[in-house]
Amino acid sequence: MHQIREAIPSEYSELGKLMVDVYSQLEGFPKQDEIPEYYYHLIHVGEFTKSPKVKLFVAVSEDGKVDGGLVYFGDLQYYGAGNKSMVNKDAAAFRLLAVNPNLRGLGLGKRLIEICFNQANKEGFKYLFIHSTKYMKIAWEMYERMGFIRYHEIDFEKSGVGIYGFRYTL
Repeated sequence: MHQIREAIPSEYSELGKLMVDVYSQLEGFPKQDEIPEYYYHLIHVGEFTKSPKVKLFVAVSEDGKVDGGLVYFGDLQYYGAGNKSMVNKDAAAFRLLAVNPNLRGLGLGKRLIEICFNQANKEGFKYLFIHSTKYMKIAWEMYERMGFIRYHEIDFEKSGVGIYGFRYTL
């Protein structure tokens, strides 16, 4: 059974490597040489925690292996994706969800998102935002099953990739 909790600094590097592995294996998703800035943020995911109200949540196995994680933003000014429509005092968000591909289907992604629901509720937010792409169909379908709805107001394009917004009402 995996523990879902806030990451400790010694886990940041392991989470970053997992994120690079997961995102680089997405069929059709741009590779590291095509969007180096994006992959920089993945490998250095711990840097996000230097901003206020930003947390890394991880799924850690009984033997201490980081098998999943994401970045939670309790202040959207640090979200770093999207446009001015993302400046919303009523919403929190998460980004960069990644789960070890060998463990998909065990509910780790869902449990990581649920900790974001709890954190956002605790902080008094009305909504939780996430972005996805057509390359992340498995995650996209999970978001919809969990009750997220497409939220076109925060869609954007970057480096030729369409990025689609979703909103969950807490």
